[in-house]
Amino acid sequence: MKKVAVVTGAGSGIGAAIARELSKRDFHVVVTDLNLAAAENTAKALPSARALKLDVMVAADSTAVATSVVATEGRLDVWVSNAGVSKMALFTEITEEMFDFTVGINLKGVFLAGQAAARAMIKLGTPGVIINTASMAGKQGRVPFLSDYVASKFGVIGLTQAMAFELAAHGIRVNSVCPGYVSTPMQVRELAWEAELRGVSADEVTRLWIADTPMARLEEPEDVAKVVGFLTSEDAAFITGEAIAVNGGAFMD
Repeated sequence: MKKVAVVTGAGSGIGAAIARELSKRDFHVVVTDLNLAAAENTAKALPSARALKLDVMVAADSTAVATSVVATEGRLDVWVSNAGVSKMALFTEITEEMFDFTVGINLKGVFLAGQAAARAMIKLGTPGVIINTASMAGKQGRVPFLSDYVASKFGVIGLTQAMAFELAAHGIRVNSVCPGYVSTPMQVRELAWEAELRGVSADEVTRLWIADTPMARLEEPEDVAKVVGFLTSEDAAFITGEAIAVNGGAFMD
């Protein structure tokens, strides 16, 4: 029987790449996204997948997905909390509503989804893996125009450690991945925002990001997805509570 993995925010970008990578590793993948059409588009390209709508800000949604997966597949082996948002602005210009939205999805969403996944895995009584998408911005505050995002991703790394500590007794490993400058639809928006805030062209911002990366290129979603695949494998059986940097050397810790 195939192992089963749920991926949130998998309608595009890193989430879609993770869904593809886990499918290659012979997982049955449950592709979830707030945009059901986008999730279905990702799922239809995979040999063993289905799509479900999921709003990570609603606790009942994550519980419903976990319950549905267990009822349909009889197991839940991996849950990847990848859904996330960003919006660039000066620290002094970030509104309370912007802060609540960013931290709500990026941190509270990971918390609620992680609870649903952990409860289902504990009830099944089987080992499991939970992986949270953080960011290199979760390890350093030297990131312009993203203070609310930085706060949310620092929180994800701390939450990952707390989850790993408590859930180890149930055979559940919890880790996070920390991408850098990834070429995704979100990055296209960030390029435009940062260019406007800096008063330069988007091409110049791209050059700045590449110059900040020792491996001298923008990261691809697949670079992150392969590390997620590794973390689900037996090769990572003794790794938990870690925040794995996948950023081409843009930030080293």
